[in-house]
Amino acid sequence: MSMLLDAATRRWALLATAACLLPLLLQLPPTLAAVIAALAVSVALLSWRQPLPGWLRFLLALTVVAIVLVMSHFSIGRDTGCALLAAMLAIKPSETTGLRDARSLVGFALFAPFATFLLDQGPLSLALSLVGVTLALLALQRFADAESGLPVESSSSWREIGSVWRLIAIGLPLALAGFWLFPRVASPMWGVPERALARPGLSDTMSPGEWVDLMADDTPAMRVRFFGRAPDTSQMYWRGPVLWDFDGRTWSQPRWLRGLPAADVRRTPVLWDYELEFEATDRRQLVALELPIAAPDGAELTIDYGLYAAQPLSTLTRWRMQSAPPLAFEPQLKQLLRQSALHLPDGYNPRSLALARQWRSEAGSDDAAIVQRALRWIRADFAYTLDTPLLGRHAVDEFLFDQQAGFCEHFSSSFVVLMRAARIPARVVTGYVGGYRNPLGDYWVVRRMDAHAWAEVWLPGRGWVRVDPTAAVAPERIYDTLDDRAPGVFGEFAGLRPVWNTGDWLRRGWNDFVLGFDATRQQQMLQAFGIDRLSGWDLAAMFALLAALALGWMAWLIAHRERERDPLLRAWHRLGERYSRHHLQREPHEPAHDWAERVARQRPGDGAALRALALRFTRSRYAVDDDRQQRRDLIRALRAHRP
Repeated sequence: MSMLLDAATRRWALLATAACLLPLLLQLPPTLAAVIAALAVSVALLSWRQPLPGWLRFLLALTVVAIVLVMSHFSIGRDTGCALLAAMLAIKPSETTGLRDARSLVGFALFAPFATFLLDQGPLSLALSLVGVTLALLALQRFADAESGLPVESSSSWREIGSVWRLIAIGLPLALAGFWLFPRVASPMWGVPERALARPGLSDTMSPGEWVDLMADDTPAMRVRFFGRAPDTSQMYWRGPVLWDFDGRTWSQPRWLRGLPAADVRRTPVLWDYELEFEATDRRQLVALELPIAAPDGAELTIDYGLYAAQPLSTLTRWRMQSAPPLAFEPQLKQLLRQSALHLPDGYNPRSLALARQWRSEAGSDDAAIVQRALRWIRADFAYTLDTPLLGRHAVDEFLFDQQAGFCEHFSSSFVVLMRAARIPARVVTGYVGGYRNPLGDYWVVRRMDAHAWAEVWLPGRGWVRVDPTAAVAPERIYDTLDDRAPGVFGEFAGLRPVWNTGDWLRRGWNDFVLGFDATRQQQMLQAFGIDRLSGWDLAAMFALLAALALGWMAWLIAHRERERDPLLRAWHRLGERYSRHHLQREPHEPAHDWAERVARQRPGDGAALRALALRFTRSRYAVDDDRQQRRDLIRALRAHRP
C-alpha cells in the first residue's frame, strides 16, 4: 500500500506540477490557458484533504475534453493535443492521495515542458522548462527520501537543487555533441501535426475591419539586417500577397496567377541587399522589400511579385534577398490581367460607381488626374482611426460618403474600387510598412502591428504604380519617426527603451545561435577548426566518437564521483580514497576502528591520528545528541588529514 502524503510532500508535488505546467500554459490561447489554470487551482484546493469522488473525476475529465475541443473549434493539431495534456494534468491532483500517486503526478507533469517545445522554442520557454524540470527532479528525490524514512530538512533545499543540477550536468556533454555534430537533414525524418490555431500573419484574403487585432499586436513579425545602407522608413514597403478579386466584401488572390512567370520590370540602379529573419506564422506568405529581384531558394515569385515559400513557415526561417525600386512595373498589361484588375461585382456600391463615372467624364483619358483627385479628397475630408463600426452591404459607399474614417484596409479597398469604377486597373497589396531600428546589433524590427494595405494602379507608360491612400490622411502611420513608433509601452517611456532593445537583441541572438543552427551553420562551425566540409557519414562518425567519450565520462563519473549527501560521510569516503593510493583503503565491510588498527600496524606514523579520527567519526555518526560545531570540526579534520 502506498504511503499517505503529508502536507509538505503534497505541496512539493503540486509546486513541481505547477512549474512544469506554466510554460505550456503560456503558449496556449490566453482564454483557454486561464480556464485550465483556474481548473488546476480549484481541483488542488478541493482535493487537498481527500480525493474527489470517482463520478466527479469522470465528469471533470469529460468536461475538460469538451472545453478544449470547443475552444479549439474541434480542430486537431499540436496546440489541441498540448491543451488536452495541460487539462488532464490540471485535474490529475483530484486522485492524488499517496506517495505513489504523487510520483505519478510529477512524472506525468514532466511531459508538459517537452510539449511546450512543440509550440515554441524561445529562451523564455527553455528557462521556465528548466525550472520545472529541476523542481520535478527535486520533488522525486524528496519522495524517495520520504519513502526510505530519511528526514528532509528545509534548510538543505539549495544543496539538493545543486545535486539535481549536477545530475543534469552529467548528460550535458552528450546533449551538446548531439546538437552540434548530429548530421542535419533538409527535411525531418518524421512529421508532427500542424497547429490547429494558426499564429497571426499575412493572409491571401482581406476583409475591411478584420485587422484590428493584428494591428494591436506589437510582437515581431520579422527582423531585417541590411548589408550596406538601409532605405528610409518611408520606402520600407514590405510587399506581401497581392489581392485582385473582390466579391463586395472580401478581397482575395486568384490561384491561377501562381503559375505565371514574374512580370517585366525596369529597375532603378539603387540596390538593397538584406536578410530577413521571418517568425513562424503557419502560412506560406513571405514578404520582400519592393521589388525583389529574384525569389530566394525555397520560394517562388508570382507574376505580381508576391513571394511564397514552398513549405509552411511553421518555424523561424532566414531569407537572403536583393530588391530594387521599379522604374516601370509591367508596362504592357495583358488583356486577361486588365480584365481581372477592372472587375467589380454587380449590385454593390452604386454611389461610388456614379462618382467614378463622373470623374472619368470630367478628366477624359487622364488617369493620373483621377488618381490625384481621389487623393485630394481623402486628404481633405477623411480621418484615420482603428475605432470603426462594421460596414454593411455597400461597404465602400458607407466608408466614402458616410463614415469617412477608418484604417488602411478601408482606404486601400475603397480606393481600388473607386479606380476600377473609373476604368483604371487597380489592385490591393498587403504587407508591412516601416520598421524600428534596434541600435544593439544594427538591425530592423518589423512588428505585426506594422501590417499595412495599399493600392497599385496601372498607368500607361509606367505600369503598376504604388499609391498609398492611407498616407494621404495619416502620414505618421507610414512615415513614422523612431520616437513615434518605438515598440510596446517603451515607446511612451523613452528611458525604458534600452530594456526592450536588449531583450529583442538577446532573442535575435537565440534565434541565430540555437533556432537557426542548420546544416549550413554546422559546416560554418567546423570551418573554424580548419575543416572545410564533411559529408553526412563523416559527421555521424565524429558524433559517434564524441558520444562514446561523453558516455564513458558519464559512466566514470557515476561510478567514481558519486557524492554523498551527508558531508561527514563524504569527507570520510574521501579519506579512504587517499589511503587507497597506499593500498590501505577501507573495505566496504570493515568498521572504522578495525580499519584504523590495520593501518596503524602497517604505518605506525599515521595510525595514532587515524585512530583518533575514527573514534570521533564513530561517536558523531552514532551519538544520540550530535553537536553541530563538533561535527563541523571533524569534517575539517578529515579533509585536512593526509597519509
